[in-house]
Amino acid sequence: MSVTPVPAGDVTVEVDDRIVVVTFNRPEKRNAITQAMYGTIADTLEAADGDGHVAAVIFSGNGAAFTAGNDLQDFASGGSLDQVARFLQAIATVNVPLVAAVNGMAIGVGLTMLLHCDLVYVDPAATLSAPFVALGLVPEAASSLILPRVIGERRASEVLLAGRTITGDEAAEWGLANGAVSPVLPAAREAALTLAGQPPRAVRTTKALLHSTELTIAGRMAEEMNAFTEALGGPEFAEVMAARSEKRPPVF
Repeated sequence: MSVTPVPAGDVTVEVDDRIVVVTFNRPEKRNAITQAMYGTIADTLEAADGDGHVAAVIFSGNGAAFTAGNDLQDFASGGSLDQVARFLQAIATVNVPLVAAVNGMAIGVGLTMLLHCDLVYVDPAATLSAPFVALGLVPEAASSLILPRVIGERRASEVLLAGRTITGDEAAEWGLANGAVSPVLPAAREAALTLAGQPPRAVRTTKALLHSTELTIAGRMAEEMNAFTEALGGPEFAEVMAARSEKRPPVF
């Protein structure tokens, strides 16, 4: 399975060597996400995860916003939420690394999806919020579980219950982002290229371990030992050792 580029539409998908860039492309609507857009993104994530050549997927927004979250009019019109469920399942379970370049406002799912990205870079002037309660709704994407782990229960309560908006600088300070930088997309690309230079199977296996639901130390050590033993006998470790012996860069 390979990723299909989408050059035009409400979501664009670019494939540049081993990097896939998914861009929310409704700047006139602050990149609000429709159910159809969720379907396109889910297709791309599933294809990227099935393509061992893909090193990383970058999320970005066209214009002044990352995304204003769900298109509420589209959701209020009814219909199945199957594509939303596919997106949430994919973003939570794919082993291909996910990198976010948050260039502006990130509202609702624009914030909660970051909890499933492996590397997050935000513009210092970006604003992030999760106003679910104010809309008479509740958080999604397991954010009620993950956000307190990332930024602490008190801060998570401010964001999810009181609807506090946080800045890009605060997101980095609180640990929600790896850094607050401008321009943000080049920083995300640089991070993705760093991942592309690493042994791909080792990257994906390590990500799977980082996201494992096995919470006991003994259980995690067993998972790691199984993965380590497999990697030790695998082609990537052999190539690293051969490259060191021959004083050349490894080729993956």
